[in-house]
Amino acid sequence: MHGLYGITDTQLLADGRLLPYCEAALEGGMRILQYRDKSQDAQRRLDEASALQQLCAQYGAQLLINDDLALATQLGAGVHLGQEDGNLAQARQQLSAEAIIGATCHASLDLAKQAIAQQVSYIAFGRFFNSHTKPAAPTATPELLASARQQFNLPLVAIGGINLDNGSQLISQGADALAVVHALFAAASASEVEQRARAFCQLFA
Repeated sequence: MHGLYGITDTQLLADGRLLPYCEAALEGGMRILQYRDKSQDAQRRLDEASALQQLCAQYGAQLLINDDLALATQLGAGVHLGQEDGNLAQARQQLSAEAIIGATCHASLDLAKQAIAQQVSYIAFGRFFNSHTKPAAPTATPELLASARQQFNLPLVAIGGINLDNGSQLISQGADALAVVHALFAAASASEVEQRARAFCQLFA
């Protein structure tokens, strides 16, 4: 769990943009991709996640499924679970011992401790800045990230309003990966997505 962590968005990646934009991000160096789709169209979600899994395999990247343990199990993929979206211990039982399981911990070290006790692979904090995706989420601080870095040995993922201007300070405070939606995928073309991915990856150099 290191580097650029892209998260898909159904609106930004509508109209045929999902696969080409995600491939462009992978070409640019993204190695973690979370498929996030809250719709009820199970067949489309399966088809899209399967296609993304094939893409990730080509680039040596990890595909995680957002808040859908059944789909993750069906694909043999990893999963990311929010606080209201499933049982972490059940996810570990259902998936393989090697499967990547991530947990949303908002701005709480206590939630992180609970998640670690349930054998997650990484813990995610945020939002750190104003976020298009989750504007009402609790605000986390770089200081919280630094405290987590001192207390926990698991990879730390930062999320929420992260862009090329503010990402470096989170890395300096201990973030192993930056989870990005709009600053990566709100682009006019796939080539622009690739350029943005390369720029994010440079922050970790």
